[in-house]
Amino acid sequence: MTTATDGGTVDLPLYRLAQARSGDKGDTSDITVFFPDAELFRLCDEQLSADAVRAFLAPLVHGGVERYVIPNVFAYKFVCHDALGGGGSSSLRSDNLGKSMASALLRMTVRGIPAALAESSPLFAGPPKKDAR
Repeated sequence: MTTATDGGTVDLPLYRLAQARSGDKGDTSDITVFFPDAELFRLCDEQLSADAVRAFLAPLVHGGVERYVIPNVFAYKFVCHDALGGGGSSSLRSDNLGKSMASALLRMTVRGIPAALAESSPLFAGPPKKDAR
């Protein structure tokens, strides 16, 4: 949900600004978050630190989180250790393995994004509505 704050900024879930992909190998999950432009990418830099992502995913990630910056595609890659209950063959999480971790991270709230910039993201309002004719 978008919440207006002082100065024409909004707080909103990351999925309104970015897309993500994730995967797993053993007990490690990797999540890459992609932004549509350089300005949104830079504005979310501090909020998407390794520590912030680890804190947000704390119920799922019990080990360390490493962050890699991929500036040429406006992306951050997070490698989350001890994140999958032992991995596919030993986890009790039948569906919640690495492929669903991107969805979990996209629920993180980012704060203080200029409203006009947020609304310019192609993801802000969801997919385009089909003409009802």
